[in-house]
Order: sequence, then structure tokens, then C-alpha cells
Amino acid sequence: MTALLRSPVIAPLAALLIVTAIAALTTPRFLDAGNLSNLALQVSIVAIVAIGSTFVILIAGIDLSPGSAIALLTMIFAVSVKFQGVPLPLAILLTIALGAGLGAFNGFLTAYLRIPAFITTLAALSAFRGMAFLFNNGSPVFSVHDALEGIFYGTFLGLPLPLYYLVLLYAVAWYVLRYTAFGRALYAVGGNPNAADLSGLKVRRIQFYAFVIAGAMAGIGAVLMAARLNSGSPNYGVGLELSAIAAAVIGGASLAGGRGNIINTVIGALTIVIVQNGLNLNAVPTSVQTIVIGAIIVTAVGLDMWRNEIGGVLRGLAATRPGKS
Repeated sequence: MTALLRSPVIAPLAALLIVTAIAALTTPRFLDAGNLSNLALQVSIVAIVAIGSTFVILIAGIDLSPGSAIALLTMIFAVSVKFQGVPLPLAILLTIALGAGLGAFNGFLTAYLRIPAFITTLAALSAFRGMAFLFNNGSPVFSVHDALEGIFYGTFLGLPLPLYYLVLLYAVAWYVLRYTAFGRALYAVGGNPNAADLSGLKVRRIQFYAFVIAGAMAGIGAVLMAARLNSGSPNYGVGLELSAIAAAVIGGASLAGGRGNIINTVIGALTIVIVQNGLNLNAVPTSVQTIVIGAIIVTAVGLDMWRNEIGGVLRGLAATRPGKS
């Protein structure tokens, strides 16, 4: 029993089951087939961006910029396809590459210029959003391409395409973190950067690449956001960075670095999206939803900080059960 309680998947899974039960009990519409299909689509963007957030958190960093990056990237994507005539496949690749470039900018400032990630990405949050308003006089671009919506709303074998994107990206991320030298280096750098440096790891390079990956995930998220709405807008992605960070933290990633599980991140993303969906179905105002997400983040971080104390209490209770000497 104690070994089961120590499993890293238990807490995130318990949180997911609790919020699912609450949502199902508070509104009968939650279990409708249409709503469940909508949930599958909603979670895709949050979960994909959360991959990047997890990589950055593993190195004891933070990335506050993906929401604003998505706004900027959707505008560049929409303008390039609709007004510049860039072929759709090429525009998709360029958007992902540009997202990686935005991540590289954050990574360079953080890793090589030694500016704290919080400051770097907070500045990027503001700058990227402002840059998005420079395109098309700050107005959204609608009806970008006839084939665009199929990328998001298309199905294969009865399942929505975003689920396939999600499974593929998480499988790659899981393999990288579990079986590659780079993945092991991420944990080492986040756990103790000085020891990692003494062991011969290129700490700054690893930190840099973590942000590049986060930027690429934002680029993929931007393509899916543009496909979902067949448009680009400087107002897209507001609050998405908080949802992505919350997904990683609920999944057990430690903001102190060096600890996290990419599979748990997708559980955390599902938890966040179900909370938002349940609140929407119950007609809870957006302002209150924001407060709830903030409270979830604080609770998740608090539980992470008190993990050892909570574990000690549980082990003490287990040791004092009747029949124990």
C-alpha cells in the first residue's frame, strides 16, 4: 500500500478522477458525447504546450511566454498564407520553426546571458503579444485557408486528428526523457546544475535547448489554434501559459527542477481542461474561472513543497496501524 502511495501517478490521477466526478455530478451535459468530443479537442493544445513547459520546469526554469507566442505565430501564419500566398504545408513548417526561434531567444537570454527565466519570459509575454498587434493593423485574420480546419477537426478511424498529434508528441517526449542522454541531462541540470557542470554536462546548452523545445511546442500549438478557428488573432492564447504550467505541476513536475513525468503532464492537462469545461457548463464567469485555475496552481505547488512532510505523515500513520509492533 505504501509503495502504491509513493507512485508518481497516484496524485495526478486522483486529482483527475475527483474533478471528473465533480463535473459529472454538477451538470448532466458533461457526459454527452458531443461534450466529450469537445474535451478531446480542447485538451490537445494545452497538453502539447505543456510538453514544452515540462521540459523547462525540469531544468528549474519557467516559461510565461507560450500564450503570447501563439498569438504572434497565428498572426504570422495567417498573414503569410492568406495575404502572402505561402503554401499551407510550408507555412506550417515555418510557424513551428519560428516558434523554436522564439524559444531560442528566451533560451539565449536565460542560459547564456544569465537573466532569470521568470524575467526573460515575462518580458517575452509582453513583447510577443505587442508584436502580434503589429500585423494586419492589430485586426484578426479570418478564413485563412479552406483546408486549414481539416487539420484540427478531421478524423481518422473515428478519432479526432489532434489525439494522434498528442499521442505522437508525448511518445517522443517520453522516449527522449527516459532513454536519451539529453533527457537524463535535463533531470541532472534541474536537480543540481553545479554537480551537472562538474560531471562534464554542457549546462547552458541543455538549458538553451529546453527553451527551444518549448518554443517548438508553442509553434505546433499555434498551428492547431489557427486550424481550430481558421484564423489568426493577437488575442489568442491568453492564459494558456498558466494552464500549461498548471498541467505540468499537477502532473508532479517540481518547480525546483529535476523532477517530473511527461505522462503525468497529460493527466494534469486533462484535469485543467475538465475543470474549465465543468465551470463553463455551469455558467461560471470567466473571472471566477481564472481565480480557480490560480488556486489550483497554488495548491499544486504547495503540495509539491510539502511532499516530504505529507509523505512522512502517511508513513507514520501506516506504521501505527493496529497489528504493527
